[in-house]
Amino acid sequence: MEKPIILVTNDDGVMAPGIRHLVQFMLELGEVVVVAPDKPQSGMGHAVTIVNPLRLEKITVDGGHEEYKCSGTPVDCVKLAVNKVVKRKPDLLVSGINHGSNSSINVIYSGTMSAAIEGAMEDIPSIGFSLLDYRFDADFMSSKKFVQTIASNVLKNGLPKGICLNVNIPAVKEKDIKGIQVCRQARANWEEEFDHRNDPRGKDYYWLTGRFRLHENSQETDEYALENNYVSVVPVQFDFTAHGLIPEIQKWKFDA
Repeated sequence: MEKPIILVTNDDGVMAPGIRHLVQFMLELGEVVVVAPDKPQSGMGHAVTIVNPLRLEKITVDGGHEEYKCSGTPVDCVKLAVNKVVKRKPDLLVSGINHGSNSSINVIYSGTMSAAIEGAMEDIPSIGFSLLDYRFDADFMSSKKFVQTIASNVLKNGLPKGICLNVNIPAVKEKDIKGIQVCRQARANWEEEFDHRNDPRGKDYYWLTGRFRLHENSQETDEYALENNYVSVVPVQFDFTAHGLIPEIQKWKFDA
């Protein structure tokens, strides 16, 4: 049988330790093709490059598989990979492993998850993986068993059209992870603050800071799962329509 084609991307850049580990994990499951940003693209969300030309360069890092670095965003990487690189539609797209959490509201801002969502839009079973550790030297090996288990299940069972998975992994030793919990996104938000400063020439500039505010403590959420050392798996869809509200709004009077 032909090996499954697994497209690997991320938002931390092609040389980030997270993606280097993910590539090695996926090589045990299929034929890997890497198309990833040539520099960090965290927080880019679903941005695409429309003003500047995109550069795509073939590189050799670990050897034995096809690999490219791209000058664009994570979503650019997926679009280019599907249209110009892979020989057929990938059987699986994996994005990550992200350095830091993409649970709860963070999914909106995440380049890691936007790449997975773009994969779902292309009807490719897709997963975004994140480890709750921002350190460059984070222990990604502790996540190997869980990453491979989830990826293998998606390869075997597929995903519904338009759905991808948001997977977050606690930053603890493998022996301390209690299991995998399928759950929903917690209700939360960021309370932003902008630190106002002046540069040496007296001009204003700002650093974005803020606090993460969790608005519930339900055992059904990703935040609860992660707090209790479970890997959280949240099915995500790109259809933002509030379907339940349509009948109510249709009753409104829109006469000019």
